[in-house]
Amino acid sequence: MALAKKLLTFLLMTALYRVSLGAVHKVGDSAGWTTIGNVDYNKWVSTKNFHVGDIITFKYNNQFHNVKQVTHQDFQWCNATSSMAVYTTGSDSITLKRPGHYYFLCGFPGHCQAGQKIAIVVTPAKSLRSTGGVSVSPSPAPYGSSPSAASSPIVPHPPKSSAPSLSSFKLIRSTLVSFGALLVAGFA
Repeated sequence: MALAKKLLTFLLMTALYRVSLGAVHKVGDSAGWTTIGNVDYNKWVSTKNFHVGDIITFKYNNQFHNVKQVTHQDFQWCNATSSMAVYTTGSDSITLKRPGHYYFLCGFPGHCQAGQKIAIVVTPAKSLRSTGGVSVSPSPAPYGSSPSAASSPIVPHPPKSSAPSLSSFKLIRSTLVSFGALLVAGFA
């Protein structure tokens, strides 16, 4: 019986851990962070929804590229001289910790001008509410200085994310409920 309780605890913790994880977005998908192959990073961003807790990963050859987080103005002008953060490992994972606008570009000469930059809008973390388990995502709050709608390079589109779907949560929940019922029946 002690083993059954430990197993149930493990399964519940695993399910809760999985639910709390954000999506992982590899910038540029299989192409990665590069100037080769005419990757359209605006198009890549338009196919994603970003939420607090998600992780964006940049994969690149660090001899030819880097990642710099910049302000909206520096993003617009491809100015990499006064960055907020610099990443140079070639395999950088950045956790999106708060809602708002984030701007990244490659600081190597000419790369940003060639399109190696992304602007993303991060919304609050998705939460499942007790009202039917519907996922709710409020509008994003500003991060730093918010660009006007006319100058904003990003327009959020319907989600195409690697985050787990609501149906996967329902499956986990029903599996755990069934397993719990079996355990309780075994203890009675």
